[in-house]
Amino acid sequence: MPKGNKKSKKKVIVFGIIGVLILIIVALVIFKGNKTEITTVQTEKVIHRTITKVVTATGKIDAEFKVAITPEVTGEIVSLPVKEGDHVKKGALLLKIKADSYLASKQKAEATLQSAKADVAQRKAELDKVSYDYKRTNELHGKKLASDADLESANSQYLSSKAQYESSQSYVVQNQASLKETLESLYKTTISSPLEGTVTKLNVELGERVLGSGFSQGTDIMTVADLTKMEAIVDVDENDIVTVKIGDTARVTVDAFGDKKFIGFVTEIGNSAITTSSGTQNEVTNFQVKIKISDPDQKLRPGMSCTANIETETKNNVLSVPIPSVTARLESKVETKDETTSSSSTTVVKKKEKPDEIVFLIQGGKAKTRVVKTGISDDNYIEIKEGLQGGEEVVSGSYKAISRDLSDGAVIKVENKGSGKSNDKK
Repeated sequence: MPKGNKKSKKKVIVFGIIGVLILIIVALVIFKGNKTEITTVQTEKVIHRTITKVVTATGKIDAEFKVAITPEVTGEIVSLPVKEGDHVKKGALLLKIKADSYLASKQKAEATLQSAKADVAQRKAELDKVSYDYKRTNELHGKKLASDADLESANSQYLSSKAQYESSQSYVVQNQASLKETLESLYKTTISSPLEGTVTKLNVELGERVLGSGFSQGTDIMTVADLTKMEAIVDVDENDIVTVKIGDTARVTVDAFGDKKFIGFVTEIGNSAITTSSGTQNEVTNFQVKIKISDPDQKLRPGMSCTANIETETKNNVLSVPIPSVTARLESKVETKDETTSSSSTTVVKKKEKPDEIVFLIQGGKAKTRVVKTGISDDNYIEIKEGLQGGEEVVSGSYKAISRDLSDGAVIKVENKGSGKSNDKK
């Protein structure tokens, strides 16, 4: 075969291969360009539900009524008949403080008072004598039998004796008060329980010396608490405290009791903020809320960790959708006429200062945005005040699809869990 024919044949083969490759590439580009992007979603019907708004807060269990026992006098503990965990009646002996010095002070005060009373009796006798002499001198002066000097001297003695008598009376009152104070200190060496309850904390031992609270805080001896009346003390975030009201129902779970729920109600809402990590990025402001537990378990103990779900508002038979169904968008599409032609139109994307709350409905296999107005929510569903009638099918997942992927008119594929099949809607 001539060389020219061979070369010509090779060129035809090469160009043929190149042509086929070009056709394949063009076909792929056209195929890819015509392929519609489909987003897989889950859906749920818009129906009426009962929604309860819940505020969650954590804290500790404590006794509703408890008393911290501190002595008012200083001394050594000579009797301590209770131990931690003991149940005590109201008025039961809790401890005794050595009273020797207070007994000595009592005896001294009593002796001083007796001496003061004796002095009053003596001053009274003197006053009676001087008073009689003054009265007699005054009568003689009236009859011109006593001089003015005699009368003036008698009057002076009377006034002096009267002043001494009144002074001795004041001294008696002073010593009576001193004796009363000494007796009170003596009585305070014996401490009794102010209420019926349990000794939940005991910080001292027999023979230990304790300090009275006269000039300082005093020694924290023990705590007596009524464990039949318990409460949860929780910290509520500043953004939630405005919705909490006295009397709101709360469901309290205690870590030590697993999933068991204790029913309670709000009895007190703090007015003073509790701020932690002040001045830092981790600053948190809370308000203390007390929740009385209606039927406490006998095994509840002060200091146990707890979580309270406070039901602040309940609405019955309201339209609702799953919380993930609602998203916010700042952009909105507006159809406008083209200035050059009367028939064509363009889509303009406008930014809004305040985002719209929207949901995605299913219409003809495509996503359709619908602006809604929401209300209260619970853990799973949110109230729809405006924008829906009920019975519509809304996109409920995935979060990525709702928050980012979906747009008005997007083609979707519905795959609901438990349906056993997927529904292609194109």
